[in-house]
Amino acid sequence: MNRLLVVATLAASMAGCAVNPVTGKPDFMMVSESQELALGEQNYAPMQQAEGGVYDIDPELTAYVRDVGSKLAAVSDRPLPYEFVVLNNSVPNAWALPGGKIAINRGLLTELNSEAELAAVLGHEIVHAAAKHSAKQLSRSVILQSAVLATAMVTGDNGFGQFAVGSAAVGAQLLNSTYGRSAELESDKYGMTYMSRAGYDPGGAVMLQETFVRLSEGRDSDWLSGLFASHPPSRARVEANIETAANLPPGGELGVGRYEAAMKKTMAAKPAYDAYDEGRKALAEENSEEALALANKAIELFPQEGHFYALRGDVRLVDGKYDMATKNYDSAIKRRDNYFYYYLRRGLAEKELGDLDNAQSDLERSIEMLPTGPAYFSLGDIEAARGNEREAMEHYAIVAKSGGELGKAATRKLQRLQLPYSPGDVIPRRCDADSAGNLVVSVKNTTAWPIEDVQIEVSYTDASGRGRSVRQGISGRIAPDAIASINTGLGPYAGGSCPAEVVAARYAE
Repeated sequence: MNRLLVVATLAASMAGCAVNPVTGKPDFMMVSESQELALGEQNYAPMQQAEGGVYDIDPELTAYVRDVGSKLAAVSDRPLPYEFVVLNNSVPNAWALPGGKIAINRGLLTELNSEAELAAVLGHEIVHAAAKHSAKQLSRSVILQSAVLATAMVTGDNGFGQFAVGSAAVGAQLLNSTYGRSAELESDKYGMTYMSRAGYDPGGAVMLQETFVRLSEGRDSDWLSGLFASHPPSRARVEANIETAANLPPGGELGVGRYEAAMKKTMAAKPAYDAYDEGRKALAEENSEEALALANKAIELFPQEGHFYALRGDVRLVDGKYDMATKNYDSAIKRRDNYFYYYLRRGLAEKELGDLDNAQSDLERSIEMLPTGPAYFSLGDIEAARGNEREAMEHYAIVAKSGGELGKAATRKLQRLQLPYSPGDVIPRRCDADSAGNLVVSVKNTTAWPIEDVQIEVSYTDASGRGRSVRQGISGRIAPDAIASINTGLGPYAGGSCPAEVVAARYAE
């Protein structure tokens, strides 16, 4: 941590000379362009997984979105390796990672009315990338948090994206950074400029913001949890867009007909996705019967979609029908074999069935696509069941760092296994001097269980200058959260580094 603070301080001393490539103004920046590009490249695939996976049911729509995005990228103020993807998520949202990696959800596309409105969304996100808004947020985070980039992530499509761990937590930080008002207005303004350059009517951006304001005033929860969380609309933004449009060359295309044609297949499937979304809500409210009926309705309307079979599998999993759950996840994977969630859930079902080998394979496959706490936690359980305690501890340790209820559960399991191997990592100690200057060692039981037979080893230098060590025990049981002490009788101890270590302990029977 000290080294990170030094790095942050040095970086801060060099910041301030960067120039915003869109506005030409000086900018606070601590992330180099190579780091920015690497962040986007490394996190683009995991974040797609965390946000519902790629919307591959309608590849023509993705090609259309990419074509519109490429037109705007070609006239932007900063050449980047721009990429555009449509995600299979009903929450109306769009986002940009550093380096020009941009995503738009199916749920937002179904709310738009023209190609110009799509261009307004993509142009806005292009500016976020081109103007380094995400990188700027990350720069501030480095100063304020000493480069600690772990955060919880909440997605609207399933309950497991929030448990992303390891490197995926960096992408979570980037996606969940809230842009300031100036960054939003900047992206609106220059995004409309890109629209005009690419031949679109910038009035589409005005229409888009007016729609957003109406929806936000209606307080639709899906909208509030999606685009509005990071891109809050307002009448001020509408007025600013009207002013910007008035200062741009008149004309440009709206592309209403082209947009309707591109959205035809997706709009036809919308009732199926609506049923699926209602089914997800019903399952979250522990109404399994309704969730199952809605999953079946979605499958009947649009049997090509793997998410619908995964929902039915989730209902079976919650109801303890693990074999039926596994079969539904099989059906989901047959339709889409590159989405982490299906493998994760099938692995959980297989674990409950006692099929540990297949469970391990599926959980590891899910981690390859998106590292999650539930996957590592279950792998820990599998290794513990096999008697592989050190391997189990490695998995639990990853989850323990993520925090939350799952992190606490992993910490308890880790401590249970860790005590015999490394008691000093589980039981903290403190050194003090008594009134005579003798060393007093105190330990605290940070576990959830009583411990006993705690052994302390004290290293010291004797009168002749030779290094010595002595082991002493703390008698009796120590309850959870309790502190126990032992006066070693060794001295004098004048403070400073603690010469004692916890070298043994065990859980009380």
